[in-house]
Amino acid sequence: MFDGIDLKNLNLGDMLNKFQDMAKEQQEKSSQNLFTAKAGGGMVEISINGNSEVVDLKIDDSLLEDKDSLQILLISCMNDIIKQSEENKKRMAMSLMGNLGGLGNLGQK
Repeated sequence: MFDGIDLKNLNLGDMLNKFQDMAKEQQEKSSQNLFTAKAGGGMVEISINGNSEVVDLKIDDSLLEDKDSLQILLISCMNDIIKQSEENKKRMAMSLMGNLGGLGNLGQK
């Protein structure tokens, strides 16, 4: 079951440190991403960064007197941007998990 792995040389602390470094690097890369969602043909536009922080919100002036339409478009736009953010986080996690293969050489003979 553990063929090819020298358990005496396996250092779980090193593995954990490398994993934490990779996670931090992924988070830094992700924070630089920018995601934008539009609703109502661009009448409402929301932009967030990779940390899911809203960095920009644009609302067409014509919506300012139509509260119901504004609310509907804001909800739609917010739901779209939340989905984008969640998909980004999933991609990050999958990428990080894929990179765990690089940790497999720790403790090898």
